[in-house]
Amino acid sequence: MASLLLSSIIGDPLTRTSIQPFYTVRHKLASQRGFECKPNHFVVVSKRRLSGLEEAMLINRAVEQGKVENPGKLRKRPRLRPGKVRPRLPVPDHIIRPPYVNSSSLPELANEPQIHDAEGIECMRASCELAARVLEHAGTLVKGYHGDTSRTFLCGDVDEEAKRLVKVTEECLYKAISVCKAGVGFKQIGKRINEHAAKYGYSVDRRFVGHGVGKIFHSEPVIFHFRNDKPGCMVAGQTFTIEPILVMRSTDCIVWRDNWTTVAADGSLAAQFEHSILITETGAEILTKC
Repeated sequence: MASLLLSSIIGDPLTRTSIQPFYTVRHKLASQRGFECKPNHFVVVSKRRLSGLEEAMLINRAVEQGKVENPGKLRKRPRLRPGKVRPRLPVPDHIIRPPYVNSSSLPELANEPQIHDAEGIECMRASCELAARVLEHAGTLVKGYHGDTSRTFLCGDVDEEAKRLVKVTEECLYKAISVCKAGVGFKQIGKRINEHAAKYGYSVDRRFVGHGVGKIFHSEPVIFHFRNDKPGCMVAGQTFTIEPILVMRSTDCIVWRDNWTTVAADGSLAAQFEHSILITETGAEILTKC
């Protein structure tokens, strides 16, 4: 009887079909020579992509069997609405402005990955440490290098389901960072994030990606946070961001008129955590920390 498996290869679920025992030529020859042989069971595995309904059924079944923590019955939440945005604050003329400051369109992605020498790495450490302080205070740029980081904060009286979403999202970030080092494929990042998020029944947003960061704010490599088959491996001296977004329900989203703010279409909560990291021969250095 056919059963379904979740693939750990490229994220495509697999179909497993059990075949009745049979003897191979080697078994038959051994039997003829007086040796006792036992039939081997063979499994034929064929890959196919599951529909969204099938994936949902798999998750529900896993919850029922206790293999996945039940997120509980999620409350229907109203959609977020735009609030009032304060006027832009003045910036001293001596501070260099990046090219995207006065643009209403999304920043373009540079084609070249950013791999730094010793001086560039020190500049990245300085700018990323400042970016980490930005999260608590203010300021974003130093010596022409960028640091990029984000965190989800709990404000006011937060229920347990929201707390868990935030906690699991942060765990996903650090699990992804733990696999990074020179020679590792970029696709391993999405695999680690997807595996951990799926244990709690959360969806991983596919619209927003990590990116190279350095003298240019957005560049290659593009970092997918979901299971993928992206080619390419990490290189020592390379800097990029990992910034997964986990959503309680559907990842369908709506972009507000400011062409920037994005919210879940069904009003469900989302959480994001981000670090800029430096790839080394033995691992990854988190640059955006105080």
